[in-house]
Amino acid sequence: LALCEAGDEVIVPAPYWTSYPDIVKLSGAKPVILETTAEEGYAISPTALAAAINPKTRMIIICNPSNPTGCAMTGQQLEALAAVLRKPENEHVYVLSDEIYERITFDGLKHTAFAALGGMKERTLTVNGFSKAFSMTGYRLGYLAAEKPIAQAVSKLQGQITSCAASISQYAAVAALNSPLSYIDGKVAELQQKRDLALSLLAKIPEVTCPTPGGAFYLYPDVSAYFGSRTKDGEEIADSTKLCLHLLDEYKVALVPGSAFGGPKALRLSYAATVEDITDALTKLSQCLQALERPKKAKKA
Repeated sequence: LALCEAGDEVIVPAPYWTSYPDIVKLSGAKPVILETTAEEGYAISPTALAAAINPKTRMIIICNPSNPTGCAMTGQQLEALAAVLRKPENEHVYVLSDEIYERITFDGLKHTAFAALGGMKERTLTVNGFSKAFSMTGYRLGYLAAEKPIAQAVSKLQGQITSCAASISQYAAVAALNSPLSYIDGKVAELQQKRDLALSLLAKIPEVTCPTPGGAFYLYPDVSAYFGSRTKDGEEIADSTKLCLHLLDEYKVALVPGSAFGGPKALRLSYAATVEDITDALTKLSQCLQALERPKKAKKA
């Protein structure tokens, strides 16, 4: 709202967090969806980014690590995006970098802040908060780091919308920041074990593929091989929404259809759960998929 208006375009890589396109529309700008692929781990391609930018492009939204895919782009991958944005013809593009999962990365990967890359600090709006790494979801406390003129414009808007964050939440955040961060390290190690468990269970399901995520606590498996199948009652599983509804009705497992995130071939599942629940849910997902009646493939002439 502080930077965009009618006639502007904002690049939104897909799969995306569900709110992003609508937030862009609220400002009057147009969301331009930039597809990513499972084969590349849902990382943003610098080539695709360069092709998507035009004189109307005002901003790109980057969520790293990503909700819904768990993709955690490396410093090298982010630098490749920054190289595109440094080109003289692209200097008009701002970056909204959602880094709320920055402390939840796996396999030794160190998070890189986009604003820390050469020449990017002045053009980057970093969004963060306390809901994820600090498990403070109910406090509804987030923050923005940006150049002073941008922060002042944002503050003017916020003062008319939410006024300010509750003082209780602010004191809780101070306590969190002053606490030993080793607690988070232990929780991240637990999440990595749960990620590996969930991936191993998904790997046992025929024709389901899932990249290994480097952060956050989500998996985004491609289940499109089962679209067009039918349940025992003859209902067609046409897409991810139909599959999620069937899974909920018959197996009492709640997952989110990929269509909500602009990646309709997949489902999003969270492994921020107990080992028992993860095992039970993915065992039932396997049972559900393998119980479907698959269309018969035409014989080759």
